[in-house]
Amino acid sequence: MSGAHTAPDEEPPVIRHSWDESAARRARIRGCLLGGAIGDALGNPVEFLSLRAIRETHGEAGVTTLLPDGSGSVGLVTDDTQMTLFTAEGLIRAHARALSKGIGGAETALVRNAYLRWLDTQNHPAPPPAPEAFDPVRSGWLRHQPWLYARRAPGNACLSGLTEEHVPSPHDPLDGRPGPVNPGSKGCGTVMRSAPFGLAGLNPRDSFELAARCAQITHGHPTGYYAAGALAAMIACLLDGESLEGAALRTLELLVRYPGHEETTAALRAAIDLAAGGDPTPEKTESLGGGWIAEEALAIGVYCALVRTPDQQISYGPGGLIAYDPMPPRTPLQAALLLSVNHSGDSDSTGSVCGNLLGAQHGDHRLPPSWLSRIEGRAVIAELADDLAFEFHRSVELYEPYEDLVFPRDRYPVG
Repeated sequence: MSGAHTAPDEEPPVIRHSWDESAARRARIRGCLLGGAIGDALGNPVEFLSLRAIRETHGEAGVTTLLPDGSGSVGLVTDDTQMTLFTAEGLIRAHARALSKGIGGAETALVRNAYLRWLDTQNHPAPPPAPEAFDPVRSGWLRHQPWLYARRAPGNACLSGLTEEHVPSPHDPLDGRPGPVNPGSKGCGTVMRSAPFGLAGLNPRDSFELAARCAQITHGHPTGYYAAGALAAMIACLLDGESLEGAALRTLELLVRYPGHEETTAALRAAIDLAAGGDPTPEKTESLGGGWIAEEALAIGVYCALVRTPDQQISYGPGGLIAYDPMPPRTPLQAALLLSVNHSGDSDSTGSVCGNLLGAQHGDHRLPPSWLSRIEGRAVIAELADDLAFEFHRSVELYEPYEDLVFPRDRYPVG
C-alpha cells in the first residue's frame, strides 16, 4: 500500500501484535463493517421519508428497531454496504498484488475494478460469466455472492462515474481542484463506501489520501472526496484505539492541510460542537442537513456517534412491574444508531457512517445481537472483515514462518 515505504529490494515489514492487540483490531474491523451494515439496514426502510412521515408511520419515537422495507423483508442492506464491501475487497487485492509482485501503486486502479464488480451487481440478476482468460474485473469470490445482486436506489454519480475510464493517479496532489469525473458532484456516495480505507494498515493521513483519490473515481467535487478521506482518517484513528472525539479532532487538524477543505471542515466542526450542546434530538440532527451530500452524511454520522444519549431509565411499579424509558429499552450504541436514521434525508447512508464509526470504536462484541443476527449477508461481511485483518494486521508468532500468500489465489487473484 502507498503508506508502506519499502525499498524495492527489501522484504515487506512483518508487524507482530500481541494477542490482546490483535484481538482488539479484529473486533474493531468486524465491528466497523457489521456496524455499518446495521445502520444501513435500519435506515433503508425510511430513506426518502421526512421526519414527520416517519413519526406518523411509526409513532413519535420513529424507528426503534429493524423494520421491513417495501418488499416486506427485514435487515436488507443497500448500495452503501455493497460498495463498502467491494472497497474492502479491492484493497485486499491491491495489497496481495503488491506483496506478490513486489510493486505497489495500483490501489486506485484495483479499487476501481472492484467498483466495476459492484456495477455488475446493479446491472445483472446474477453473476455474469467470466471469460476463459483471466479478467481483472470478473474474478474473485465476492462477486459470486447472490445476495449482492440487488439494486436498492444506488447513487446516480456512482453509476455514471463508473462508465468513465478515469483511474486517479496515486501521485497527483490533493489540491482542491475538481476531478474530471462528475466534477460538480459531492453526493454521499463517496463517504458511505470509504470506511475500509481506514482499516488497511495505513496511518490516518495516508488513509485520508487514498480514500480521497479513490472517491474521485466517481465524484470530482473536492468536498465529496475530502469527506471520504475524513471518514477514513477517523476510522484509522479508532482502529488504533483513539477516542471518537480524539479521532474527530485529529481529522480536523489533518483537513486544514488541503486546499479547498473549508466545507468539509465546517461540517465536521459543526457536528463536534453540536454533540457538546446537550441531549440529542432528531431536530438537532436535521440542523446538520439531510445527508444527501458527502459532508452532511459525515457530519450526521459523527454527531450521532459522538453525542451522549440519555441514560436508559428503569422504574419498578406495583407487583414488580418494570417500565423502561425510552421504550423499547436500548443500549447507548442502539440509541446512537436510531438517532442517525430518524431524520428527513438519506437515512441509510447516515446510519451506515454512524455504524462504521461506532463499530470501529467498540468492536463487534458491542453490536446488538438481536439486530446483527438479522442483517443480510452477515456471514459474508464478517468473513470479509476477517480477511482484511489477515491481510493487513497479521499476528505472526516468532516460531511461525512468514508467508506472503494468505488466501487461495482464486479468492483475491492478482493477475
